[in-house]
Amino acid sequence: MSSASEMQKTRVIQELRAFIKKLLQEPGILENSLNIAKRHSDGSNDAKAWAAIANEISDTTSVHIPEDPAEHSEADRLFLDVLREVVGEEKALY
Repeated sequence: MSSASEMQKTRVIQELRAFIKKLLQEPGILENSLNIAKRHSDGSNDAKAWAAIANEISDTTSVHIPEDPAEHSEADRLFLDVLREVVGEEKALY
């Protein structure tokens, strides 16, 4: 593995670690984020819906996700992907 690749991997791990720590310190973020996602999406990959979800999460929690998906960090993308997956699975059950 190249040095640049290792540095990228280390940066992503540190970012995810900080994000998980924030979620543990403020557990309401998860419930709020899930409720926001459920209101705006059926779990599909509608870019407009997920932009609205990211914006509302940023506006109502201490999690700040850039409006432009091109500016999303690895942690932002992972959080939104897992949120999308959970919402889709819940909607499929009903």
